[in-house]
Amino acid sequence: MEITYLHGPAPLYTNSYIALDGEGAAVVIDPAAGAGQYREILEKKGAKLAAILLTHGHYDHVGAVRALRQETGAPVYLGRGDAAGSEIFPLGEQDVDGWYADGETLAFGGMRFAVTATPGHSQGCVCLLCGDVLFTGDTLFAGDIGRTDLAGGSMADMRKSLAKLAALAGAQPDVQVLPGHGPFSTLGDEAQSNPYLMAARG
Repeated sequence: MEITYLHGPAPLYTNSYIALDGEGAAVVIDPAAGAGQYREILEKKGAKLAAILLTHGHYDHVGAVRALRQETGAPVYLGRGDAAGSEIFPLGEQDVDGWYADGETLAFGGMRFAVTATPGHSQGCVCLLCGDVLFTGDTLFAGDIGRTDLAGGSMADMRKSLAKLAALAGAQPDVQVLPGHGPFSTLGDEAQSNPYLMAARG
């Protein structure tokens, strides 16, 4: 799998990713940049967009969803509870083609994404594991976690979600953490240095 990394616009600079299987299939995770940037990369790589996967529904992670869906017909996947048609959750149910189920695996081309429901930052947050890469959205950052004081947030839920990630860190410490904001890390590094993940280990 090849991953191309993009920045969303200032001031939030949301991390966004295009995963390519090397055989012509692509998946966009959290398309926050302009739709044209994704289109240009897909054309350059000779890849077809197979799906749009969202780690959650906040406005700073979904900016190009509607345009990409309309242009390519790629299905949009989101966690339930994050399609409210509001200012903070701009997508509505009509914009979503599939709802995640905790523990399911979604296959697109040669890529398989294992879904772990991680509510806390929002009700519909998920982390997506593909090979040795974990797309954590705003659940887990390098040295930090997503805030829980926004609509749909819950610190109690976040603790339970972090316990899941702590267990995964114990089993697969070399997994790369690709978050929704900030620098990249690994689960092993976070388990040893991130105070929130350390606390979740019990």
